[in-house]
Amino acid sequence: MGYSNHKQFGKAVLLLAHLNPVTNSHIRIISNLKSLYETVYIFPVRFLEHKREINTRSFPFSYDIRRAMIETVFGSTSGVVVLPDYVFCAPYIKYLPPLVSPYSWFLRNNIIRNISESKFVSYTGDWIERIGLKLYRLNPVKANRLEISASSIKEMMYAQAREENSNYQPHGYDEDWQKDIPVEVSKLIWDNWILVKKYASSPDETLKIMGMKFPTQGFF
Repeated sequence: MGYSNHKQFGKAVLLLAHLNPVTNSHIRIISNLKSLYETVYIFPVRFLEHKREINTRSFPFSYDIRRAMIETVFGSTSGVVVLPDYVFCAPYIKYLPPLVSPYSWFLRNNIIRNISESKFVSYTGDWIERIGLKLYRLNPVKANRLEISASSIKEMMYAQAREENSNYQPHGYDEDWQKDIPVEVSKLIWDNWILVKKYASSPDETLKIMGMKFPTQGFF
């Protein structure tokens, strides 16, 4: 990952991500970070309009479900802390352009407000995101991209959901997409399979601006 293999006590690491859904690659990264830092703070991004979370084909699972995906693997007292503070409030355009918009700095300060450690770094496998994190003084470390993307897993889930009829009942855990997801997360996805079916044939109502995806609802 580009940094020391010795655990850095008293130092935290931040992971800002979509995590929609949580994959085996995410779990490997979190586990590795957990072995290196005192606390791993995980921030699943949220998009709110009138205090209601906006979900789309790109963001089918709510913050609460994504938090449960992480906590079902790591527990709630393992040095892995999930926080709701990475949040964009509509209209999302007010956060642009980055660095120039004061709202983008409000977002940055909101992210770090609940971090108890005085020293921290942030993690990303995307070099463009790394530049942004550096400009926002979030101290990014050099890292590699995920091996398997959550987007490709979602598309496999959606393809399966489109083939199902309304009377379908999940029949096991042998589908291809589940090979790249922890068993605990797969069970949560099955528990919320209605969301997968809801978005399987829907248009992708998102905008990609400067490398970041936003829901079209609430953007302006």
